[in-house]
Amino acid sequence: MEEIVIKASQRHIIGKQVKSLRKEGKLPAVVYGRHIDPLPITLDYRDASRTLQGLSLSALIRLHVDGEDHFVLVRDKQRDILRGFLTHVDFQAVSMTEKVRAVVRIEFEGESPAVTEHGGILVSPMERLEVESLPGDLPEVIKVDVSVLKEVGDMVNVRDLDLPKGVTLSYDPEETVAVVTWPEAELVEEEVEEALEEELEPELVERKREEEKEEEEPEE
Repeated sequence: MEEIVIKASQRHIIGKQVKSLRKEGKLPAVVYGRHIDPLPITLDYRDASRTLQGLSLSALIRLHVDGEDHFVLVRDKQRDILRGFLTHVDFQAVSMTEKVRAVVRIEFEGESPAVTEHGGILVSPMERLEVESLPGDLPEVIKVDVSVLKEVGDMVNVRDLDLPKGVTLSYDPEETVAVVTWPEAELVEEEVEEALEEELEPELVERKREEEKEEEEPEE
């Protein structure tokens, strides 16, 4: 994978005056971490926004600040609510020899026979997973092979995931990552229940009539 490098400069302007930096085409940001004091920085807005666009939260970045390099992960990207452009970025400085946690998206690959041949629908209760590893081992995605889902009801659990070397999860091994279900399963279940009620209704009506007749008959 190609190394991601972003150039930055230390920032001395803080507070409301930061707006002036944005007018100059600069993007304010901050670097923080266990082994570093919070470091305010500025980035070139055009270059930084282009590099950060579509970048995963597990992507390792070499941040070049005034001649000094920091390995960082993106922890937060703030945007203008109305216009959508970046207004601030938080970077977490990491040590290449200490494990970190990061959120990684799930990517499905292959075709499920339960879907293509039996008409099922692939459902995933989770889109991302939190992983732990050394920064250099963090994957951009975790791929899930759905070709193993051959029948409706088949599922992939956490224990079935093929994780990259050095990457671990803290989830219950039995937690479901993907499952194939029947389409509109809930609707079908409701229709069955309504049909059963319609079949039973005449019997219930007749029973009610008999109970009312018994109440009307005088006691001897």
